[in-house]
Amino acid sequence: MKKVLVVCGNGLGSSMIVEMNVKAILKDMGKEADVSHTDLTTAKTEQADLFLGSEDIVGSLDDGSRNVALLANLMDKNEIREALEQKL
Repeated sequence: MKKVLVVCGNGLGSSMIVEMNVKAILKDMGKEADVSHTDLTTAKTEQADLFLGSEDIVGSLDDGSRNVALLANLMDKNEIREALEQKL
């Protein structure tokens, strides 16, 4: 099963909301994935098939070895859906 990690600065508010949206969108798409959220520091040590979050936070994870999706607007469900369709 694919693993999606939603990342924000502290791993609390925004990443939890995005996690819920990702789960709903994946269900709507008929796809399954293990979705969780975390802070940036922890994310640097985690393994995932997709790291998802805001451009300014998740951009620092983009080292060429990770699959990252940079979101301009964390609350835009259409943008989240497009990122999932392209990256998963």
